[in-house]
Amino acid sequence: MTHWFNAVSVALGFLICANAALATESSVSASSAGTSSVSTSTPAAPELRISYTIAGSSVVSENKSGNLWDRIRTGFKLPDSNPSLTQSHARAFTKHPDNFGKTLERSRLYLYFIAEEVEKRGMPMEIALLPIIESAFIPTAVSPAKASGIWQFMPSTGKVFGLSQNGWYDGRYDVHEATHAALDYLQKLHGMFGNWELALAAYNCGEGCVGRAMKRSGINHYEGLSLPAETRNYVPKLIAIRNIISDPAAYGVKLNLIPNEPYFLPIALPRPIEAATAAKLAEMSIEDFTALNPGFKRKVIYTASRNVLLLPVDRVQTFQFNMHRNGMDKGTLQTYSAKKGESLASIANRFNVSLGWLRSHNPVTATGSRTQKAQEIVVPKLAVAEAQKPSAATPKAPRTSPTTQTPSARNVSPAPRTHTVQRGETLFKLARTYNVKVADIQRLNADIIPRNDRLKPGMEIEIPSSAAG
Repeated sequence: MTHWFNAVSVALGFLICANAALATESSVSASSAGTSSVSTSTPAAPELRISYTIAGSSVVSENKSGNLWDRIRTGFKLPDSNPSLTQSHARAFTKHPDNFGKTLERSRLYLYFIAEEVEKRGMPMEIALLPIIESAFIPTAVSPAKASGIWQFMPSTGKVFGLSQNGWYDGRYDVHEATHAALDYLQKLHGMFGNWELALAAYNCGEGCVGRAMKRSGINHYEGLSLPAETRNYVPKLIAIRNIISDPAAYGVKLNLIPNEPYFLPIALPRPIEAATAAKLAEMSIEDFTALNPGFKRKVIYTASRNVLLLPVDRVQTFQFNMHRNGMDKGTLQTYSAKKGESLASIANRFNVSLGWLRSHNPVTATGSRTQKAQEIVVPKLAVAEAQKPSAATPKAPRTSPTTQTPSARNVSPAPRTHTVQRGETLFKLARTYNVKVADIQRLNADIIPRNDRLKPGMEIEIPSSAAG
């Protein structure tokens, strides 16, 4: 526990020194195991006067054991399931102990948080082990049916339970949010079917599947229902894992200690930040950072879509210090309101980034090289007001053939220009006329110039600034 308290004490000490006003509000309403649904609100992010905030944290359980596995064992509640199936699955899980061990090692990032939430709701602790079956605790797991994340939410079910899915962010991969959604769903199913075995079966194949099986057979217990093979094996698999965790020595498994304390804290950000920058500020590898924040689909954490990232407890102070010291709390990214029909090449040039950067950091909706609709995009931080002014925007040349321009006019333009292709013009001719390279024209117009490089009359393309001549 010392590690946890020291990290938080130092972090809070820094906040006090920064004159940060911390106001925490949290409201949690958890139902008992027999309640049909649960209403749980994440603690409100305190207002801080520096660039990010601690968005909420779990309180260390009263369970005195320093080993999370001991705490989990005390919460097991499910009855034994089909003994022959259970034993068969236990043997299958432990046949390759290295693979099973890797799954358990991956769980150490998330398991304390999940166990804490399961315990708050009075649910069987076996449910904290369910991601072993669903995803082997791989946060980016995707099934052939497009179920995603450690809890394997289908897109439609995820939306029903409040998991946002857009071009920036997919809540099904967000361990923090998806765990709340999965437990909400399981409690709803428990209320519908009256026991946890049927609730788990419905989580696997759907409430309609279980409901129809019950109607056909006239019974309401798991083992007697005619269910799909995967669903018939679902609960025995979970019980098999429970049995292994209960007595690992009996199965030849060694459980590495997982501390009974939070691994991560949610941190709220007021403005966008590049994922690589956030990882660097926390002095983490991008792989470790992504393992905790797989919900962000782009190379940027777009705060208008989701403003909370997860950091290891022992990285919070480091992130905080580096962000403040380097002035990163003021942000290095901003949003830009792109107009419908605006040239992506012009936007990229205006903010001194490549088209590739613009596309990798933004889910741009475009037709060819122009925006399909008005949209907010993330760009490097410049003076937005200046960038929005027509005088600062990329100048447009009159839409005439370049042959009408003088050589000096062709050679001094400081920014890309829009050119309307005339009959018979080729990339080679345009490159020679504008004194630029064919490859540079292709780069600016990668989305609209066909592979054979044949231009069609009427096409609008961007011409880069002239080469030094």
